[in-house]
Amino acid sequence: MSELEFVTQHRRYLHAHPELSLEEYETTEYIIQFLKSEGVSYERPLKTGVVAYLPGKSDKTIAFRADIDALPIHEENDVDYRSQVDHVMHACGHDGHTTALMLHVKRCKALYDKGRLPHNVVFIFQPAEESGGGANLLIKTGKLDAYHLDAIYGVHIMPFVAEGSVVVRDEEITASATEYRFYLHGKSSHVANKEQGHSAAEAMQHLLTQLSQIQQYHLNGLQRNIVHVGRFHAGEAINTVPSSGYLEGTIRTYDMTDLQQVQKQMQKIAQSMSLLFNVQCELKFEEGYPPTINDPKLKKYVVESLAYNHQTVIEPKTPYLFGEDFSFYGQIAPAYFVFIGTRNEEQNNIHGLHTPQLNFDEKILINIADYYERLLFNFDEVIE
Repeated sequence: MSELEFVTQHRRYLHAHPELSLEEYETTEYIIQFLKSEGVSYERPLKTGVVAYLPGKSDKTIAFRADIDALPIHEENDVDYRSQVDHVMHACGHDGHTTALMLHVKRCKALYDKGRLPHNVVFIFQPAEESGGGANLLIKTGKLDAYHLDAIYGVHIMPFVAEGSVVVRDEEITASATEYRFYLHGKSSHVANKEQGHSAAEAMQHLLTQLSQIQQYHLNGLQRNIVHVGRFHAGEAINTVPSSGYLEGTIRTYDMTDLQQVQKQMQKIAQSMSLLFNVQCELKFEEGYPPTINDPKLKKYVVESLAYNHQTVIEPKTPYLFGEDFSFYGQIAPAYFVFIGTRNEEQNNIHGLHTPQLNFDEKILINIADYYERLLFNFDEVIE
């Protein structure tokens, strides 16, 4: 079987059998069966996901991470390997990330068998990137501490960047992602006696207006931030004053000071509801993903490895406003994350992440494995 046949077969199987965050049981078993067939040792620190290991010739240990979960999206691609699960799809390319890492495992095992694996290698098949912060859950188990990682690398496909190009950026490359939720509690009354009620709908109108002003009036205009409203509703019946309301959304920023300012302003807005509308407001934040920070000390390995494999390096001035839980790995080891271009207009591979038409050419996955392999051979000193 050629490497192209290998990545095509595995990627398309995974694509046809997607599973949501923390439900990746069949995906986990599929990876385990592959690891067993290659004779690679592994462990399961969480109920889903796998961490595999191969010893090398040095005392350095390099980790590579792939996320394995899918999204609650109904696929619209007309391909023979389209998702067999209604309303679940690998719409973010994690099937590709997983397959590329499987190919890297296969190559590393061949090097190990020949006594040529330069360093110890940890392969992280991580669950729950999309929802649940699987990286953080894995780190909290403490299992990765035993490997004493010298570096950890990750990739993400990017359909807005051409095939053959890779986005590289020191320091921040993705934004923090923090969820927020407002709960409004008013007082109901019949519409004929509306003055006796305290309308959650009136408070909701104020809330929507004030949220839309945070970026314009309370943050540096040169900074890129998003205060996004994803869903809201208020009321119970057509002829009553709404007694309850709910609003949820996400905050994206790569400057933690900006995040604190957004949260502070939201708290002020919540407090104003009682004074202005006699509506009680409860605001909750859910711990999100911090910005993904790339360690500049690893950049030379990254750039040299990409150049060796004839990949064009693109260095943007500003980070993406995506959230990415690879960010947590920077807490335990020097880390570096890049975006691999998959855009190919001739093949109509032009659709964005988290869309029902996302697709890419599997040959890209061989490029990722090439990059990983070169990183191993380029890593020749301890990062201090």
